[in-house]
Amino acid sequence: MTLRPFIASVLFVPSVLASEILIQSPDELVAALRDPKNGTTLKIAPGNYPGGHSVSGVEKLTIEALDPKQPPHFRGGANAWHFSRCKDLTLRNLRLSGQTGNGLNLDDGGNLANPTTGITIEHVQISDIGPKGNHDGIKCSGLDQLTVRACTITGWGGQGIDFVGCHHSLITGCRFTGKEGFTASAAVQLKGGTSDVIVEKCHFTKAGERPINLGGSTGLPYFRPQGATYEAARLIVRDNLIEGSPCAAAFVGVDDAEFSGNTIRFPTKWIFRILQETREPGFVPCRQVLIKDNQITFRRSEVQTDLNIGDGTAPETFRFENNIWFAEDRPDRSRPKLPVEEKNGGYGVKPR
Repeated sequence: MTLRPFIASVLFVPSVLASEILIQSPDELVAALRDPKNGTTLKIAPGNYPGGHSVSGVEKLTIEALDPKQPPHFRGGANAWHFSRCKDLTLRNLRLSGQTGNGLNLDDGGNLANPTTGITIEHVQISDIGPKGNHDGIKCSGLDQLTVRACTITGWGGQGIDFVGCHHSLITGCRFTGKEGFTASAAVQLKGGTSDVIVEKCHFTKAGERPINLGGSTGLPYFRPQGATYEAARLIVRDNLIEGSPCAAAFVGVDDAEFSGNTIRFPTKWIFRILQETREPGFVPCRQVLIKDNQITFRRSEVQTDLNIGDGTAPETFRFENNIWFAEDRPDRSRPKLPVEEKNGGYGVKPR
Protein backbone atom coordinates (compact mmCIF):
# COMPACT_ATOMS: atom_id res chain seq x y z
CA MET A 1 0.00 0.00 0.00
CA THR A 2 2.79 2.43 0.75
CA LEU A 3 4.63 1.63 -2.48
CA ARG A 4 2.08 2.97 -4.94
CA PRO A 5 2.52 6.71 -4.17
CA PHE A 6 6.27 6.26 -4.37
CA ILE A 7 6.06 4.55 -7.75
CA ALA A 8 3.70 7.22 -9.03
CA SER A 9 6.12 9.96 -8.05
CA VAL A 10 9.03 8.19 -9.71
CA LEU A 11 7.08 7.70 -12.91
CA PHE A 12 6.15 11.39 -12.93
CA VAL A 13 9.73 12.71 -12.76
CA PRO A 14 10.76 12.37 -16.46
CA SER A 15 7.92 14.61 -17.60
CA VAL A 16 9.29 17.59 -15.64
CA LEU A 17 13.00 17.12 -16.20
CA ALA A 18 14.57 20.24 -17.68
CA SER A 19 15.78 20.14 -21.27
CA GLU A 20 19.09 21.63 -22.38
CA ILE A 21 19.40 23.25 -25.78
CA LEU A 22 22.68 24.25 -27.41
CA ILE A 23 22.45 27.52 -29.38
CA GLN A 24 25.17 28.16 -31.95
CA SER A 25 23.62 30.84 -34.18
CA PRO A 26 21.05 33.65 -34.13
CA ASP A 27 18.64 31.51 -36.16
CA GLU A 28 18.87 28.68 -33.65
CA LEU A 29 18.13 31.14 -30.84
CA VAL A 30 15.05 32.47 -32.61
CA ALA A 31 13.81 28.91 -33.17
CA ALA A 32 14.36 27.98 -29.52
CA LEU A 33 12.38 31.02 -28.34
CA ARG A 34 9.31 30.32 -30.49
CA ASP A 35 7.79 28.01 -27.89
CA PRO A 36 10.12 27.64 -24.88
CA LYS A 37 9.11 25.09 -22.27
CA ASN A 38 9.25 25.40 -18.51
CA GLY A 39 12.56 24.16 -17.15
CA THR A 40 14.55 24.77 -20.35
CA THR A 41 18.23 25.74 -20.28
CA LEU A 42 19.62 27.59 -23.30
CA LYS A 43 23.40 27.32 -23.52
CA ILE A 44 24.55 29.93 -26.01
CA ALA A 45 27.84 29.59 -27.87
CA PRO A 46 30.28 32.52 -28.24
CA GLY A 47 29.52 35.02 -30.98
CA ASN A 48 27.42 38.05 -31.83
CA TYR A 49 23.63 37.91 -31.58
CA PRO A 50 21.02 40.61 -32.21
CA GLY A 51 18.99 42.05 -29.36
CA GLY A 52 15.23 42.39 -29.34
CA HIS A 53 14.22 39.07 -27.73
CA SER A 54 11.02 38.72 -25.70
CA VAL A 55 9.87 35.86 -23.44
CA SER A 56 6.61 35.70 -21.49
CA GLY A 57 5.15 33.30 -18.94
CA VAL A 58 7.93 30.70 -18.93
CA GLU A 59 9.06 29.28 -15.58
CA LYS A 60 12.47 27.95 -14.54
CA LEU A 61 14.13 29.18 -17.72
CA THR A 62 17.93 29.48 -17.71
CA ILE A 63 19.84 31.43 -20.36
CA GLU A 64 23.61 31.25 -20.02
CA ALA A 65 26.90 31.16 -21.88
CA LEU A 66 28.16 27.86 -23.16
CA ASP A 67 31.65 29.15 -22.29
CA PRO A 68 31.62 31.62 -19.36
CA LYS A 69 34.97 33.00 -20.53
CA GLN A 70 33.48 33.90 -23.92
CA PRO A 71 29.97 35.20 -23.24
CA PRO A 72 27.61 35.60 -26.18
CA HIS A 73 27.26 39.26 -27.13
CA PHE A 74 23.76 40.67 -27.74
CA ARG A 75 24.03 43.87 -29.76
CA GLY A 76 21.39 46.52 -30.37
CA GLY A 77 17.62 46.42 -30.31
CA ALA A 78 15.30 48.42 -28.08
CA ASN A 79 15.82 45.86 -25.28
CA ALA A 80 18.36 43.10 -25.56
CA TRP A 81 15.92 40.90 -23.63
CA HIS A 82 12.42 41.49 -22.23
CA PHE A 83 11.06 38.95 -19.75
CA SER A 84 7.46 39.20 -18.53
CA ARG A 85 6.17 36.98 -15.70
CA CYS A 86 9.09 34.56 -15.98
CA LYS A 87 9.27 33.01 -12.52
CA ASP A 88 12.56 31.42 -11.38
CA LEU A 89 14.46 32.83 -14.33
CA THR A 90 18.29 32.64 -14.35
CA LEU A 91 20.50 34.78 -16.60
CA ARG A 92 24.21 34.02 -16.38
CA ASN A 93 27.42 35.04 -18.17
CA LEU A 94 25.93 37.19 -20.93
CA ARG A 95 27.07 40.41 -22.60
CA LEU A 96 24.72 43.18 -23.82
CA SER A 97 25.48 46.50 -25.50
CA GLY A 98 24.08 49.26 -27.66
CA GLN A 99 20.39 49.02 -26.76
CA THR A 100 18.27 52.15 -27.28
CA GLY A 101 15.70 51.27 -24.58
CA ASN A 102 16.99 49.05 -21.76
CA GLY A 103 19.58 46.32 -21.63
CA LEU A 104 17.36 43.92 -19.66
CA ASN A 105 13.68 44.59 -18.97
CA LEU A 106 11.96 42.30 -16.48
CA ASP A 107 8.41 42.76 -15.17
CA ASP A 108 5.28 41.23 -13.66
CA GLY A 109 3.21 41.63 -16.81
CA GLY A 110 1.26 44.46 -15.21
CA ASN A 111 -0.22 42.18 -12.53
CA LEU A 112 0.58 44.59 -9.70
CA ALA A 113 -0.76 42.41 -6.89
CA ASN A 114 1.21 39.29 -7.87
CA PRO A 115 4.96 39.86 -8.18
CA THR A 116 7.17 37.61 -10.23
CA THR A 117 9.57 35.74 -7.96
CA GLY A 118 12.90 33.95 -7.91
CA ILE A 119 14.96 35.70 -10.62
CA THR A 120 18.77 35.55 -10.60
CA ILE A 121 21.00 37.72 -12.81
CA GLU A 122 24.71 37.07 -12.42
CA HIS A 123 27.94 37.84 -14.25
CA VAL A 124 26.15 39.88 -16.92
CA GLN A 125 28.06 42.67 -18.67
CA ILE A 126 25.99 45.63 -19.90
CA SER A 127 27.30 48.71 -21.69
CA ASP A 128 26.30 51.71 -23.80
CA ILE A 129 22.57 51.86 -23.08
CA GLY A 130 20.77 54.95 -24.38
CA PRO A 131 22.88 57.05 -24.45
CA LYS A 132 20.51 59.88 -23.47
CA GLY A 133 17.15 59.72 -21.75
CA ASN A 134 15.56 57.32 -19.27
CA HIS A 135 17.23 54.12 -20.45
CA ASP A 136 18.38 51.54 -17.91
CA GLY A 137 20.93 48.79 -17.83
CA ILE A 138 18.54 46.53 -15.90
CA LYS A 139 14.91 47.63 -15.44
CA CYS A 140 12.86 45.65 -12.92
CA SER A 141 9.16 46.14 -12.19
CA GLY A 142 7.16 44.05 -9.74
CA LEU A 143 9.80 41.44 -8.86
CA ASP A 144 10.33 39.74 -5.50
CA GLN A 145 13.23 37.59 -4.30
CA LEU A 146 15.49 38.94 -7.03
CA THR A 147 19.29 38.62 -6.89
CA VAL A 148 21.64 40.66 -9.08
CA ARG A 149 25.17 39.41 -8.51
CA ALA A 150 28.59 40.33 -9.90
CA CYS A 151 27.26 42.30 -12.88
CA THR A 152 29.13 45.12 -14.64
CA ILE A 153 27.27 48.12 -16.06
CA THR A 154 29.17 50.77 -18.01
CA GLY A 155 27.48 53.74 -19.67
CA TRP A 156 23.71 54.18 -19.43
CA GLY A 157 21.19 56.96 -19.94
CA GLY A 158 18.89 56.60 -16.91
CA GLN A 159 19.64 54.10 -14.15
CA GLY A 160 22.14 51.29 -14.09
CA ILE A 161 19.63 49.18 -12.13
CA ASP A 162 16.10 50.49 -11.62
CA PHE A 163 13.72 48.80 -9.17
CA VAL A 164 10.04 49.81 -9.31
CA GLY A 165 8.00 48.00 -6.68
CA CYS A 166 10.52 45.21 -6.02
CA HIS A 167 10.88 43.50 -2.64
CA HIS A 168 13.06 41.11 -0.60
CA SER A 169 15.91 41.40 -3.07
CA LEU A 170 19.70 41.70 -3.19
CA ILE A 171 22.20 43.60 -5.35
CA THR A 172 25.71 42.40 -4.52
CA GLY A 173 29.23 42.62 -5.91
CA CYS A 174 28.34 44.73 -8.94
CA ARG A 175 30.37 47.46 -10.64
CA PHE A 176 28.91 50.67 -12.11
CA THR A 177 31.01 53.05 -14.21
CA GLY A 178 29.63 56.15 -15.88
CA LYS A 179 30.75 57.30 -19.32
CA GLU A 180 30.99 60.67 -21.02
CA GLY A 181 28.01 61.38 -23.26
CA PHE A 182 25.58 59.21 -21.23
CA THR A 183 22.94 60.98 -19.12
CA ALA A 184 23.07 58.69 -16.09
CA SER A 185 20.82 59.87 -13.27
CA ALA A 186 21.58 57.00 -10.88
CA ALA A 187 23.44 53.71 -10.74
CA VAL A 188 20.96 52.02 -8.39
CA GLN A 189 17.45 53.40 -7.91
CA LEU A 190 14.90 51.83 -5.56
CA LYS A 191 11.42 53.36 -5.82
CA GLY A 192 7.71 52.84 -6.47
CA GLY A 193 7.02 50.94 -3.24
CA THR A 194 10.28 49.00 -3.25
CA SER A 195 11.12 47.50 0.15
CA ASP A 196 13.43 45.13 2.00
CA VAL A 197 16.35 45.41 -0.44
CA ILE A 198 20.08 45.15 0.30
CA VAL A 199 22.77 46.81 -1.86
CA GLU A 200 26.20 45.61 -0.81
CA LYS A 201 29.84 45.24 -1.87
CA CYS A 202 29.41 47.25 -5.07
CA HIS A 203 31.80 49.75 -6.68
CA PHE A 204 30.44 53.00 -8.10
CA THR A 205 32.72 55.23 -10.22
CA LYS A 206 31.29 58.54 -11.49
CA ALA A 207 28.04 56.62 -11.61
CA GLY A 208 25.48 59.31 -12.33
CA GLU A 209 24.00 62.30 -10.52
CA ARG A 210 22.96 60.07 -7.60
CA PRO A 211 24.97 56.84 -7.57
CA ILE A 212 22.56 55.37 -5.01
CA ASN A 213 19.02 56.78 -5.09
CA LEU A 214 17.02 55.41 -2.17
CA GLY A 215 13.53 56.34 -3.26
CA GLY A 216 12.65 58.60 -6.17
CA SER A 217 9.55 59.78 -7.97
CA THR A 218 6.94 57.35 -9.30
CA GLY A 219 3.48 57.79 -10.79
CA LEU A 220 0.82 56.33 -8.49
CA PRO A 221 -0.47 53.75 -11.06
CA TYR A 222 2.96 52.08 -11.07
CA PHE A 223 3.36 51.50 -7.32
CA ARG A 224 3.67 47.97 -6.04
CA PRO A 225 1.90 47.53 -3.73
CA GLN A 226 -0.85 49.94 -4.66
CA GLY A 227 -1.55 52.27 -1.77
CA ALA A 228 2.04 52.39 -0.51
CA THR A 229 2.77 55.66 1.29
CA TYR A 230 6.51 55.69 0.63
CA GLU A 231 8.76 55.44 -2.40
CA ALA A 232 10.93 52.87 -0.61
CA ALA A 233 11.19 51.30 2.84
CA ARG A 234 13.52 49.14 4.90
CA LEU A 235 16.59 49.40 2.71
CA ILE A 236 20.20 48.54 3.60
CA VAL A 237 23.21 49.94 1.73
CA ARG A 238 26.45 48.53 3.14
CA ASP A 239 30.11 47.95 2.39
CA ASN A 240 30.19 49.75 -0.95
CA LEU A 241 32.85 51.98 -2.54
CA ILE A 242 31.44 55.19 -4.04
CA GLU A 243 33.81 57.47 -5.99
CA GLY A 244 33.02 60.77 -7.67
CA SER A 245 29.55 62.04 -8.71
CA PRO A 246 27.80 65.14 -7.31
CA CYS A 247 26.78 63.18 -4.18
CA ALA A 248 27.34 59.73 -2.73
CA ALA A 249 23.71 58.86 -2.03
CA ALA A 250 20.28 60.48 -2.08
CA PHE A 251 17.44 59.62 0.30
CA VAL A 252 14.25 60.53 -1.54
CA GLY A 253 10.93 59.72 0.08
CA VAL A 254 12.40 56.69 1.86
CA ASP A 255 10.93 55.42 5.13
CA ASP A 256 13.54 53.51 7.17
CA ALA A 257 16.98 52.84 5.71
CA GLU A 258 20.49 52.02 6.85
CA PHE A 259 23.62 53.33 5.10
CA SER A 260 26.59 51.67 6.80
CA GLY A 261 30.20 50.64 6.34
CA ASN A 262 30.59 52.41 3.00
CA THR A 263 33.67 54.19 1.69
CA ILE A 264 32.95 57.52 0.01
CA ARG A 265 35.65 59.29 -1.97
CA PHE A 266 35.45 62.79 -3.39
CA PRO A 267 31.83 63.66 -4.15
CA THR A 268 31.85 66.87 -6.15
CA LYS A 269 28.96 68.91 -4.69
CA TRP A 270 27.26 67.35 -1.66
CA ILE A 271 27.90 64.26 0.42
CA PHE A 272 24.25 63.28 0.91
CA ARG A 273 20.88 64.56 -0.28
CA ILE A 274 17.61 64.36 1.68
CA LEU A 275 14.67 65.05 -0.62
CA GLN A 276 10.95 64.56 -1.07
CA GLU A 277 9.77 64.27 -4.67
CA THR A 278 6.46 62.39 -4.27
CA ARG A 279 4.04 64.64 -2.39
CA GLU A 280 0.71 62.88 -2.77
CA PRO A 281 -1.71 63.01 0.19
CA GLY A 282 -0.76 60.52 2.89
CA PHE A 283 2.84 60.05 1.80
CA VAL A 284 5.33 60.05 4.66
CA PRO A 285 8.25 62.48 4.60
CA CYS A 286 11.73 61.15 3.96
CA ARG A 287 12.65 59.82 7.41
CA GLN A 288 14.23 57.29 9.76
CA VAL A 289 17.65 56.81 8.12
CA LEU A 290 20.70 55.54 10.03
CA ILE A 291 24.08 56.61 8.61
CA LYS A 292 26.87 54.85 10.47
CA ASP A 293 30.41 53.46 10.26
CA ASN A 294 31.20 55.14 6.93
CA GLN A 295 34.55 56.58 5.84
CA ILE A 296 34.03 59.83 3.96
CA THR A 297 36.83 61.67 2.18
CA PHE A 298 36.06 64.91 0.33
CA ARG A 299 37.49 68.27 -0.66
CA ARG A 300 36.13 71.34 1.02
CA SER A 301 36.86 73.31 -2.17
CA GLU A 302 34.19 71.19 -3.88
CA VAL A 303 31.75 70.34 -1.10
CA GLN A 304 30.37 73.60 0.26
CA THR A 305 27.11 72.11 1.58
CA ASP A 306 27.52 68.75 3.26
CA LEU A 307 23.86 67.74 3.11
CA ASN A 308 21.38 69.05 0.57
CA ILE A 309 18.11 69.02 2.54
CA GLY A 310 14.88 69.71 0.68
CA ASP A 311 11.57 70.80 2.12
CA GLY A 312 8.90 68.30 3.09
CA THR A 313 11.49 65.97 4.67
CA ALA A 314 12.16 64.94 8.28
CA PRO A 315 15.94 65.30 8.70
CA GLU A 316 15.52 65.41 12.48
CA THR A 317 14.72 61.67 12.35
CA PHE A 318 18.09 60.82 10.77
CA ARG A 319 20.85 59.34 12.96
CA PHE A 320 24.60 59.64 12.41
CA GLU A 321 26.98 57.33 14.29
CA ASN A 322 30.69 56.49 14.15
CA ASN A 323 31.39 58.05 10.75
CA ILE A 324 34.86 59.30 9.84
CA TRP A 325 34.84 62.61 7.93
CA PHE A 326 38.01 63.91 6.27
CA ALA A 327 38.32 67.06 4.15
CA GLU A 328 41.54 66.31 2.33
CA ASP A 329 42.36 69.92 1.46
CA ARG A 330 41.16 71.39 4.79
CA PRO A 331 41.35 68.82 7.60
CA ASP A 332 40.44 71.53 10.09
CA ARG A 333 37.09 71.93 8.31
CA SER A 334 36.23 68.24 8.19
CA ARG A 335 33.35 68.35 10.67
CA PRO A 336 30.13 68.40 8.65
CA LYS A 337 27.03 70.44 9.35
CA LEU A 338 24.36 67.85 10.15
CA PRO A 339 20.67 68.23 11.03
CA VAL A 340 21.23 66.30 14.30
CA GLU A 341 24.21 65.72 16.56
CA GLU A 342 26.38 62.79 15.58
CA LYS A 343 27.30 60.05 18.04
CA ASN A 344 31.03 59.16 18.19
CA GLY A 345 31.99 60.79 14.90
CA GLY A 346 35.62 61.29 13.83
CA TYR A 347 36.75 64.47 12.11
CA GLY A 348 39.95 65.53 10.37
CA VAL A 349 41.82 62.21 10.53
CA LYS A 350 42.53 60.52 7.22
CA PRO A 351 40.72 57.17 6.91
CA ARG A 352 42.77 54.09 6.39
